[in-house]
Amino acid sequence: MTLSTPETPAPATKVLHGKKILVTRPRQQASRFSALLREHGAAPVEVPTIQIAPPSSWEALDRAITAITSYDWLVFTSVHGVQSFFTRFAQQRSPADLQNLKCCAIGPETATQLRARGVRVDVMPTEYRAEAVVQALSAFPLQGSHILLPRAAVARDVLPQALAARGAQVEVVEVYRTVLPGDALEPEVRQLFAQHQIDVVTFTSSSTVTNFAALMRETDLSQLMRDVVVACIGPITAETVRSYGITPMIVAQEYTTPGLTRAIVEYFQGIAASGHPGIA
Repeated sequence: MTLSTPETPAPATKVLHGKKILVTRPRQQASRFSALLREHGAAPVEVPTIQIAPPSSWEALDRAITAITSYDWLVFTSVHGVQSFFTRFAQQRSPADLQNLKCCAIGPETATQLRARGVRVDVMPTEYRAEAVVQALSAFPLQGSHILLPRAAVARDVLPQALAARGAQVEVVEVYRTVLPGDALEPEVRQLFAQHQIDVVTFTSSSTVTNFAALMRETDLSQLMRDVVVACIGPITAETVRSYGITPMIVAQEYTTPGLTRAIVEYFQGIAASGHPGIA
C-alpha cells in the first residue's frame, strides 16, 4: 500500500500546520477529505481501511429496478448507495421512471449525488443519522407505503425496523459491500505510530473503525492510540470507537467531512487558546 501525503508544506500560520492526520476513508472519497485538511495546514496520510465492492449478487437490486414504479419512496443512507444504485439503474431504466417516487437523502453529500443525477430530494433530515431519517419521514403518511432502501450489505437495522413499525413495507436491497483492502497496511501503519508520527486518526464510519482494527490484527488499539487524538464523524462511529477501549477526543456535530474538519480545527484552536499542549 502506498501512503499518500502532501507534496508541499503548509504555512505555519495555519491551525493544523505540522499535524499528520490519518484518513481511513475509502480511496474514492479520501482525496476530498484530505484537501479540506490541507486547507488548514494538515499533512493528511491516506490509509484506506475500506474498499467498496459490488454486492454478492445483483439479483435483488435488478428485481427492484424492474419494479421501480411500484415504490413510493427511495431512501438513500450513503453516497456509495447512490452511486452503486444508479450505475445499475442506468443500464436498465430511464430517470423518467422515478418521477412519481419521493426521495430521501440522509445528508447533504448524499443529496448532492442525487441531484447530480437529476433526482429531486424531497426529504433530508437536519441530523444525518438513521434515527433522524425516521423522524423526518414520519411527517408523511407511511402506513402502506412501499419503500426501497438500497444500502450496504452490512448496516444498522434501526431504519428499516422503525419504518416497518410505522406501517411501511420496507425492501432492503444490497447495492455494495464494504470489504478490507486487498493489500496489507499493518507494517506501514505500525511504523508511523511507533515513530509517533500520527497526531490524529479520523474515522468516518463504524466500518472504518472495525476494518482498522481487523487490519491491525491483535494490536491493542487503546494502547496504540493512547497519545493520539481520535476524531469521529458522529456519535454512532464514536460508539464503535469506544467499544475498542478508545476515547474519541473529537466527535463532529455535523456528520460530514467538512463538519469533521471544522471539529478538528476547533479542537486545536481550543488547545492553542488555552496554552495547554493537549494530547497531540
